[in-house]
Amino acid sequence: MPSYQVRPAVAGDADAIAAVHAASSRAAYEGLVPDHESLPLEKRRAFWRDAIEFSEPQVQVALDEEGALVGFTGYDRSRDPKSKPTTGEIWALYVLPSHWNHGAGLALWDATREGLLGEDCTDVTLWIPLCNTRALRFFELAGFKRENNTARTAVISGVKLEEIRLKRKLD
Repeated sequence: MPSYQVRPAVAGDADAIAAVHAASSRAAYEGLVPDHESLPLEKRRAFWRDAIEFSEPQVQVALDEEGALVGFTGYDRSRDPKSKPTTGEIWALYVLPSHWNHGAGLALWDATREGLLGEDCTDVTLWIPLCNTRALRFFELAGFKRENNTARTAVISGVKLEEIRLKRKLD
């Protein structure tokens, strides 16, 4: 199994992060949403450039053994209303499909967990469309539990998808 190095993102990573975001989203929602881009690549680049510059969210990247960026995570305090100030949120965790099931996601989750603990968070949440069974399985194996009373509708590429919040203690 390959090993992955995780480090904080730098400004020069924005293009690769946007490409990973687009490729992973397309693969995750193939057959569920139209094939067109819901968020043009340039808007993705701009979003991640700003996130890296302002640390909102904090961004970490996973590099393969050759040093290529193959995944990323974005995390910060929870954006959910009424959440405690000690609750963190995973805003994004994406890995190139060619690196799924090889440990990149786990390396990114470990870095996210460490980063949130360093921010004195005691819990972490994230939102996932119910149809993204791969992501649900990954996070449930990582100890997250579904909060069934949190279901809401998200629009991805013009398609309404039900999503649910997952939560776990950081320990």
